Amino acid sequence: MQAHGFVNPESGLGTGASKADLTYQEEILPGVSRTFALTIPVLPRPLARVVTNAYLLCRLADTIEDDVALDNAQKSLFHARFVAVVEGMEPAEAFARDLSPLLSDRVLPDERALVENAAKVIRVTHRFSPPERAALTRCVRIMCSGMPEFQRNKSLRGLSDLGEMDAYCYFVAGVVGEMLTDLFCLYAPELEAYRDKMLHLAVSFGQGLQMTNILKDIWDDRQSGTCWLPRSLFDGGNFELERLDELHDSESFVSGLRDLVGVAHAHLRNALEYTCMIPKREVGIRRFCLWAIGLAVLTLRNIHRNPEFTSGAEVKVSRRTVKATVVTTNLTLMSNRALRMIFDRAADGLPLADPLQCAKAGSAAFEVS
Repeated sequence: MQAHGFVNPESGLGTGASKADLTYQEEILPGVSRTFALTIPVLPRPLARVVTNAYLLCRLADTIEDDVALDNAQKSLFHARFVAVVEGMEPAEAFARDLSPLLSDRVLPDERALVENAAKVIRVTHRFSPPERAALTRCVRIMCSGMPEFQRNKSLRGLSDLGEMDAYCYFVAGVVGEMLTDLFCLYAPELEAYRDKMLHLAVSFGQGLQMTNILKDIWDDRQSGTCWLPRSLFDGGNFELERLDELHDSESFVSGLRDLVGVAHAHLRNALEYTCMIPKREVGIRRFCLWAIGLAVLTLRNIHRNPEFTSGAEVKVSRRTVKATVVTTNLTLMSNRALRMIFDRAADGLPLADPLQCAKAGSAAFEVS
């Protein structure tokens, strides 16, 4: 199915984009994200190209924010310039030429290469249709404006409460869910009838995945002096997250972790309902969503079973389980009833917050455009 909102992926459109640029973005993707290199290719080809491009844009924004060699003023400057590049207001070549020499040795080789070749990625961005470009630009603009507030104030004390966690998850993941929804609706126009509900659930979808990553990566984050857990959920805010190394097996911590698993579980149930709204003939889109949901639920199950874990490796989903998840979702892909049954089985025993309340909390405070 070729929807009217998508450009012909082989057309030049006078933007200077080439097959070589498209090839580059496909080849660099595995180097900056193994997960998305696995899931994006299952999307319909025109959609896979724009989602690949969108991910690379987000990765570029993250690289600016994460690099230790850039001070806050430089990060703000390059974020503003990057938004201008995506909008077509500044040449990508000048942006890359100025940023590349400033990057630290800690930047991974593929991320450095992505910065150096930003013009190739941007030429692909600028060949998409106006509605696609609008969706990508909005996501980058919001991410570059909201993410720094949290990244530059991060510490081992954690976030103040669940509301602050909602805000952080929105700027790094919820807005991506909104962008993907826009792209899905462009590709499959029949989804327009469900657009408002899907956008509402998309933020929850993004938060469920991000919260799962936060919980899995507690100990990895601590090594970089970071904690994204909300203090208010641990002993009414009296728990010292800075002392997690010595208190991780306390009832106060385990109880708070259990509550967060319940919230993430509720968001993932919303993610499943989001996916069930996608037409069954859109096999690639459903598969793209379901693989992410399945792996997240199984990760939460590992965390719930071993709340005193001290390494992400202890709760990581095994390769064998990844393969089993892929097979199971592929077999049940065409039946919403079967998908809900499989989800229930995978999530059996997990605590559960109110999905409706989680969806409201995840989106109501962020009427950003």
